[in-house]
Amino acid sequence: MSEEEIVDILDLMLASISLVNERFSKIGKSEDFVSSTDGVTLLDSISMRLQVIGESVKLIQKKDPTILYRYADIEWNKIARFRDLVSHHYEQIDYEIIYDICKNHLQKLSSVIEKMIGDLS
Repeated sequence: MSEEEIVDILDLMLASISLVNERFSKIGKSEDFVSSTDGVTLLDSISMRLQVIGESVKLIQKKDPTILYRYADIEWNKIARFRDLVSHHYEQIDYEIIYDICKNHLQKLSSVIEKMIGDLS
């Protein structure tokens, strides 16, 4: 996989993070995901975007895993496994975990992806 293709995947990941952040801005506490129809819709849409991020990680792992090794402060395998959970066991998703991911982990992931793009460009 060329560096240009990897940058395209990383750009998709950033776009997904941006959408998640936009949607998550309507959530004040984890219970907001399950306390209304709108909250459940946000949970579903955020989960799907997190799935896209995980699928992107899996694609990079398959094509050129050495790139991810250079940025070991991100737990890439956890992101990929979360994609598998969303894809194959959606009913087991815990809204509190989605809340935690959005609140505490996406900003760091976004920063690392931006650095990766800069390093590859």
